[in-house]
Amino acid sequence: MTRKAETPRSFGVLAAFFLTVLTLGIGARVAVAQDAAGGDSSAAAPSATPVPETVLPAQASSDSSASTPAAAAETNPRSATIRKVRLKNPGQNVIRTGPGGAFAIAGVYPAGSVFEVIAKSDDWYNVRLSPTETGWVHRSLCQEFDDLSDLQYRPNPKLFTRTGTYVLTGYAGAYSFDRKSNSAVFGGRLGYYMFDRVQVEGGLAWTHVNRPAEIVESLFGLSLEAEKFDMLSYHFNVTYEILPGRQMVPYASVGVGSTLLLGQSEPGMNFGAGTALFLSKKTAMRWEFRWDRFNTGPSGARTTNNNVQFTIGTSVLL
Repeated sequence: MTRKAETPRSFGVLAAFFLTVLTLGIGARVAVAQDAAGGDSSAAAPSATPVPETVLPAQASSDSSASTPAAAAETNPRSATIRKVRLKNPGQNVIRTGPGGAFAIAGVYPAGSVFEVIAKSDDWYNVRLSPTETGWVHRSLCQEFDDLSDLQYRPNPKLFTRTGTYVLTGYAGAYSFDRKSNSAVFGGRLGYYMFDRVQVEGGLAWTHVNRPAEIVESLFGLSLEAEKFDMLSYHFNVTYEILPGRQMVPYASVGVGSTLLLGQSEPGMNFGAGTALFLSKKTAMRWEFRWDRFNTGPSGARTTNNNVQFTIGTSVLL
């Protein structure tokens, strides 16, 4: 009987002990959170505005004075980097999905609603409507809390420097031999970024040429001939990137090389242009148009071949 009476007592002591520890832990976390926010839990509210808040006219003057950069820096250093605007149109304020009146309506909000500003495009502000939604509002509908001149929106900002990086590319596409034969082409390239804008690369490509029958003039008269042969080409190029380090990088390329066909090696040159779309920091899709130019035929009867190719490939940065 004695042991049955002591068991509930010991269980009650343990429960009281764990309850005390849990209470102290929650209190400590609340204290740390208040210290990180500047010593007052109310000061943490201006640091994030996931949804619009309606401000009464009587509160507008006090809130605008507290939202100046100097006051924000005193209460919470992090709030100095968060820009906000308040809707001031007495009627309904329209927020759109893009920076222009032609874009769809993302929402309609009353005067006094406050939003965090993410970016700026001319006279339009990109504002955060919720943790997962954004919209664009015209400047004429807003009252600015801070200077927003440095928030100009750039749709393709420079993200990385790729100097000193190797690039391995594999590609496939269509090849037109002197505008008389269309076939598939396969190849690969190995490049190296000497600078952010300049890349040197070497490549190898293969295609099968199937030229239709045509009249060929020779010493023995005219004849009807058709040609089928494999063609292997290699080249060395210099590529100049117009917008280096971005997610989407247009570029131009020029180079020299040689083409092996019908037992002959024909030197030539090529010009190209294309775009690389980086899906991640180290992988990209790449499509380009290239023009190959070289001469063929026996000496004294040389003909110039103007060949074009369009290819799509994948690049990996090493």
